[in-house]
Amino acid sequence: MIKASTNLVPALETILGASHVLSDSAAHANYAVDEIIPSAVAIPASAEQVAEIVRFAALEKLALIPCGARTKLRIGMPPSRYDIALDMTALNQIVHYDPGDLTLSAGAGTPIVKLNATLFEHHQFLPLLVPWYSRSTIGGTIASGIDSPLRQFYGTPRDFLIGAEFVTGSGALTKSGGRVVKNVTGYDLHKLLIGSLGTLAVITRLNFRTFPAPLAGSRGFVASFPNAEGALVLHRTIAQSPLTPLTFDIVSPCLAQIFSEKTPAAPEAAVFSGKANANHFTLPPIGDWFHPREWQLCAAFAGAPEVLDRYTRDLTRFARESRATSTVILDDTMRPSMWGRLRETLSMLLESSPAATVFKLSVLPSHHVALFAKLQEIANHESLAHAFVARAGGAIYFALLPPSANEETATRLAQAGTQILNSVSAAGGDTTLLFASPALKRALCLSDDHAGPGINVGCSSRSDLPLMHRLKSAFDPQNIFAPRRII
Repeated sequence: MIKASTNLVPALETILGASHVLSDSAAHANYAVDEIIPSAVAIPASAEQVAEIVRFAALEKLALIPCGARTKLRIGMPPSRYDIALDMTALNQIVHYDPGDLTLSAGAGTPIVKLNATLFEHHQFLPLLVPWYSRSTIGGTIASGIDSPLRQFYGTPRDFLIGAEFVTGSGALTKSGGRVVKNVTGYDLHKLLIGSLGTLAVITRLNFRTFPAPLAGSRGFVASFPNAEGALVLHRTIAQSPLTPLTFDIVSPCLAQIFSEKTPAAPEAAVFSGKANANHFTLPPIGDWFHPREWQLCAAFAGAPEVLDRYTRDLTRFARESRATSTVILDDTMRPSMWGRLRETLSMLLESSPAATVFKLSVLPSHHVALFAKLQEIANHESLAHAFVARAGGAIYFALLPPSANEETATRLAQAGTQILNSVSAAGGDTTLLFASPALKRALCLSDDHAGPGINVGCSSRSDLPLMHRLKSAFDPQNIFAPRRII
C-alpha cells in the first residue's frame, strides 16, 4: 500500500471530530480491499462532512473508497492506492417518504431492512433483495451493481432509482433526478452510479420509487430434472406463457447440493415485516421435497387465491409436459427456505470454498444449452467443482469452487477463467469476474482495456473505454475515488 505523506488521523479529526475517526490500526483491517488496508477510516455524519473530506483528499492527493456494511468490497480490481476508507453508515436516516406517491429518499448508509420495515407499515417495499440482505446498505447495493432474483418481475435498480445526491471528486455537492417519479428535466446522471464501485462519486442520498408489497399470498414452485435441457425447456415454456412469476431461476446440481446442506452465515431478516430489524432468524432447512443431485427450476409467485390456483395448475402442467422428475408447490411457511437461499446465492458460494471464484455471464438464452455444457466441460477438465444459477433476466452466476487455495489451484483457476472468457465471447456474450483472489484478478486482466466492473474481459478491447475515461475525468478529475477498481 502507498502510505500518505500526511498524518491522516489528526487531520481527519479536525474535520470530523475524534469520535468520527477510527485511529486503531486493527480496526482499519476491517476495511481492507483485496488485502490493501487504508491508513485511516472516517465516518462522516452528513453530506457536508463528506464534501469536506473529499476536498481534503483532493488537496492532499489522497485516494479514498466509500463503503457501507462492506459486504461487497471484494468486487472489482484491487485499487492502486487506498488512503482513506469513507464509512457511510452514519448517513442512515429516511429523509422523505410519501406513501401516496410511492416515493422514498434515504441516506446512503441506510440498511435495506430498515427501509423495508418502514415501508411495510404502509404495505409497500423496495425490491432490493440482494445477497447479505440483513446487513446491506442501499448505497453499497447501488454502487456494487448486484441485482436481486426479483429483477424478473420488478426490474433492476435502474428501473426504480429516480434520483440521487452525491459528492464529486472536486468536493461539490451534486443532485440528479428528484423525489418524484415523473422527472422530465435534466440528465439521469444518477444512473451512472449503479455499479460504479465508488469510482465516480460518493453517494450520500438515494431516491426510489417503491412498490406495493405482495400481501394477498405467495407460493413457491420447484421442478426437478435429470439434466439441464429439461430445466431449460420448462424455462422457455414459462417465459413464453402469460405467467409472470416474481422470481424464476435455474439451479445446477452442485448449487442445489449446497442449498440442501448449508444455511447462509448471515442472519436472515423478515422481508415483509415491520419488525425486520428485531426479527433476525435462521432460514429453515430444505425439505425432502428437494432433489439436490438434479437440476432445479425454481419460481415464486403471488396474488389472490384465484391467481395462486392458476399458477399452481399451469406450472404443474408445464412441468409434467417438460418431463420433470418431481414438482412441489411451497406455501408461505416453506417458500422462504428456497427463496432466501436463492437471494443469498453469492454469499453461500463464497462460504463454500476458500478460493471461490464467481463470474457473472450475460448470454442470449438461445446459447444457454451449449454454454452450460461448455462451462461444465471447462470446470471438469481442470478438476474444479462448479455451481451456477441462471436468472430469468439473463444473468448467469457461475462459480468455481476448489477445496483449497494454493499455487496449483491458482494455476487451474487462471486456465479455466481464460477459457470461460473466450467461450462467452465466442457466444457473443459478456463476462464479469465478480469475486476472485487479487492475483487471479490481475492474471485475467490482460491489459487496462479489459478492466470493467469486476473485470470485464469479454473481448480483446472495449469500444466504450474512451467514454469511461471521460466520465471518470468529469466526475473525478484528480482520480481520488477508488483508483483502478474499474478503470
